[in-house]
Amino acid sequence: MAVDSQVAGAKAVAPAPAAAAGPVAPGGGHRRFGPVALVVAGGLSVQFGSAVAVLLMPRAGALGVVTLRLVLAALVLLLVCRPKVRGYGRADWGTVVAFGTAMAGMNVLFYQSIDRIPLGAAVTLEVLGPLILSVIASRRLVNLLWAGLAFGGVALLGGGGFDGLDPLGAGFALAAGAMWAAYIVFSARTGRRFPQADGLALAMAFGAVLTLPLGIAEAGDALLVPSTIALGLGVALLSSVLPYTLELLALRRLPAPTFAVLMSLEPAIAAGAGFLVLHQALSVTDGLAIALVIAASMGAVRTQRAAAAAL
Repeated sequence: MAVDSQVAGAKAVAPAPAAAAGPVAPGGGHRRFGPVALVVAGGLSVQFGSAVAVLLMPRAGALGVVTLRLVLAALVLLLVCRPKVRGYGRADWGTVVAFGTAMAGMNVLFYQSIDRIPLGAAVTLEVLGPLILSVIASRRLVNLLWAGLAFGGVALLGGGGFDGLDPLGAGFALAAGAMWAAYIVFSARTGRRFPQADGLALAMAFGAVLTLPLGIAEAGDALLVPSTIALGLGVALLSSVLPYTLELLALRRLPAPTFAVLMSLEPAIAAGAGFLVLHQALSVTDGLAIALVIAASMGAVRTQRAAAAAL
């Protein structure tokens, strides 16, 4: 598989299209159905992978699952990409280190969150990070409306004060969103400095090294149980390797702003995965809250797209 700078910026760019600049696909709407299906399939893969991760947590703990995901995904990417390590300067390696650190931090915080609160709620809170980044990057007054809409959704989700959610779990999700925003920035920079998926593979490996001591401390020998490793490999493939591949194929034929709008559906997909796999039911209020955040994300994307077209 290969992930160029467009995918590196757009992978985590649900409401932040400024981090990606994909090619505009020629042709009419009938040609876009294929790449749209690829993006949706990638989102389904990521969120159902997260649901499988929740099922794995009783065996290995949240930190153990993060370690399995990053280590196994890094091994797959290193074997497939075989990145070169020579010919890069200090600034290049500094970018990889920052990208890997953001990746590790985002995953550690997010998995701590979904260990405590429903998957749909966690993703809804997490997506605020890229949304805020989009608002700051655009510097357009109308985006304050989208930010207000998103925070209204979050207030609904938290019952006005997060009384309905575990406060620590909600805090982890919000912190994961901040790391997601950092992930967007450094993934784009890494994509510009390294060819294809080389930077991603190296950053994933660095992130795996960072989380390995944490996973060993929490899970110990449980990380070596064959069935646990098999489930961990499933999480790595569903949450990392497969989505990157599908999104790469989609971005070759789909405009990046359209891609970002589709990625804004992640909270809804996560809620569906939580319901189907984990039996995490949503109330009407929770559903409305998620819908508000999705609407805010799409509005921010479309506003930024209109601003870019006007230049």
